[in-house]
Amino acid sequence: MGEMTVTTREGRKGATPSPIAEDRAGRRLRVPRRPRLWFEILLIAVSYYTYSLIRNAVPEQKAQALRNADWIWRAEHSLGIAVEQAVNHAANSVSWLIVGMNYYYATLHFVITLGVLVWLFRCHPGRYAATRLALFATTAVALVGYYFYPLAPPRLMSGGGFVDTVAVHQTWGSMASGNLKNMSNQYAAMPSMHIGWSLWCGMTIFALASVPWVRVLGLLYPALTLLVIVSTANHFWLDAVGGVLCLAFGFAVARAWYGALPYALPRLVPPPLMPVKA
Repeated sequence: MGEMTVTTREGRKGATPSPIAEDRAGRRLRVPRRPRLWFEILLIAVSYYTYSLIRNAVPEQKAQALRNADWIWRAEHSLGIAVEQAVNHAANSVSWLIVGMNYYYATLHFVITLGVLVWLFRCHPGRYAATRLALFATTAVALVGYYFYPLAPPRLMSGGGFVDTVAVHQTWGSMASGNLKNMSNQYAAMPSMHIGWSLWCGMTIFALASVPWVRVLGLLYPALTLLVIVSTANHFWLDAVGGVLCLAFGFAVARAWYGALPYALPRLVPPPLMPVKA
């Protein structure tokens, strides 16, 4: 992809840099600015703290959350996709597998997402801001779902027959069960941001990585995450659908703001307009 350049009309005095440019089709595009490391670290830290604060401040409407879980479970039975319990029990029967999935669920959600952000910052600065905006918008709209549709995860359903794999195997690192469960809203399962974030990572890696096997890993990551969230009884299939819809909204916001999908923007930040001497 060629780099975008911005020029000025001859004879125009005192031209100043503008955040707006045009693409080859003549459409107006907002040009990303070069990201600043200190600002990005601060922004991500404050944004995640705010997200966690709001998510956990949502009232834990246990009764409504359990009713919604029963409705989701019945709906999946009607659709013929209610296989979460069978997957959960099958994975739980292999101790090393389910323990690995528990640690996967607790850690990679953050590690991979931050890793992709760092990679974008270093290698694709021109696409960083737009791709980060898509992630932030995805996460912001998820809070709306948590507030208006409290949902118990399968492991907390009354008489659902699901195994809470973190509690059974006493694995470290998850705020879903054990001594840390009171630090996180247990009834904010819809939409699944494990799916929203992992799909964001996978699409970004697949779209921008140059090494074929890395692109394949990008595609496998959200697929494996889907298997993990179901195996550990933390989400229903339909929670994943909610995560996908939130991600679609996030990319729509980024496209509306920058005039193009993040991956279609130039890899490097276009140089600013230079004043033209008379």
